[in-house]
Amino acid sequence: MERTGELIPSSYPSWRYCITVECRIPLTAEFVAQRIDVLGQFNSEETLRFRRIYGDEHWQNVLAWFRQSQQELAEP
Repeated sequence: MERTGELIPSSYPSWRYCITVECRIPLTAEFVAQRIDVLGQFNSEETLRFRRIYGDEHWQNVLAWFRQSQQELAEP
């Protein structure tokens, strides 16, 4: 998949491409779990900053995409 030209990903495939290809961050089980933990804390400083910058809808999407990635990693 190639990037769609979006500045902010609007779908799981676009987000995954952005993370793994453009940012070169491997979606390991440990990394994904850490991000879910932080982003899942509604009032943590990092989550509040993310929500201020990107909005609640994108925050919820990203959290869901990390959870989807976690499910994929757990599949045999």
